[in-house]
Amino acid sequence: MKAVYLDNNATTRVDPAAVAAMLPFFTEQFGNASSMHAFGSEVGGAVLKGRRQLQALLGAQFDHEIVFTGGGTESDNTAILSALETQGARNEIVTSAVEHPAVLALCAWLEKSRGIKVHYIGVDARGRLDVEAYRKALSPRTAIASIMWANNETGTIFPVEMLAELAHEAGALFHTDAVQAVGKIPMNLKETAIDMLSLSGHKLHAPKGIGALYVRRGVRLRPLIRGGHQERGRRAGTENAPGIVALGVAAELAQQHIEDENTRVRAMRDRLEQGLLQRIGNSFVAGDVDNRLPNTANVAFEYIEGEAILLLMNKAGIAASSGSACTSGSLEPSHVLRAMKVPYTAAHGAIRFSFSRENTDEDVDHVLEVMPSIIAKLREMSPFWDGKNAGQSGFAPTYA
Repeated sequence: MKAVYLDNNATTRVDPAAVAAMLPFFTEQFGNASSMHAFGSEVGGAVLKGRRQLQALLGAQFDHEIVFTGGGTESDNTAILSALETQGARNEIVTSAVEHPAVLALCAWLEKSRGIKVHYIGVDARGRLDVEAYRKALSPRTAIASIMWANNETGTIFPVEMLAELAHEAGALFHTDAVQAVGKIPMNLKETAIDMLSLSGHKLHAPKGIGALYVRRGVRLRPLIRGGHQERGRRAGTENAPGIVALGVAAELAQQHIEDENTRVRAMRDRLEQGLLQRIGNSFVAGDVDNRLPNTANVAFEYIEGEAILLLMNKAGIAASSGSACTSGSLEPSHVLRAMKVPYTAAHGAIRFSFSRENTDEDVDHVLEVMPSIIAKLREMSPFWDGKNAGQSGFAPTYA
């Protein structure tokens, strides 16, 4: 049976070149990058190379603006907690209602345990941020604004460059969770006002357990993990040299493939969407179809459950996700689609298809071949589908 992997926003396969590059750092080049002897200095050079490869992908001005971490969640937590420590009496956070739990869970904990005021900015039916509400929420009390670069479920891209400038006008720092955006769209951080940016290796064909936090030179940072003086005292702990080497290679490869990501991958994504909408009634694409990541499609099928769809897709050899993989198992629909006010009858049946450069046109053909029968079968069993609903749509967002 053909296997099709379309869950790349959850995680990607590690590129074979990244694997090959990291393997010697488990055996022949096992030294501690912070050691003075030859075993260590050789590894230290490899870590510096990885840092510069990532700097190039992000368009950062200096290599020391890259702080390696254990992943995107650690980077998000470091950025927000550091801002609360370094911004004096400022004790408010501005974020969006559609952030990843790596940000939302921390904000909820800060509200409950430390009395921090958090402003959750809403989105419209296309998942676009309410910029005017964001502007009004910023004040002399704001320590940091943290808004994701692109949404992990719909792919909707936020205007982070402009949002960063607005944050600065209020005297606040600006952080972006760019875990889904890095490697998929061009970035040139040195030309922006963004203070901090989080990324995760396993979203761009590097291993799990390695990530980074970009910290603009001059921005004060309080470490989340304290101990040794690694990463210029900003993140203690022996460097994950194999992971850093692999992340560096993955960053270089992402830069080489970014045009392919925005042409061939985008074309596959669009063909899948159009094919599904043509073949399956009472379905629609959720998100900002005019401004989103080139690899992400979120298609809502009305009157059925996403978990049931995934089970039948899995039997057909297709891997995708229902809402956010991090919240799978919950009976509640995605918080992102709820923020977009997508009706429950559709939000429950939303499936996220996320491509990578490893996907092919044959993958799209296979999905288009099997999905209509899967949806038809489930609708036959659905108590909310009696045929009278065919051709109707309870949610018709205006994309004008």
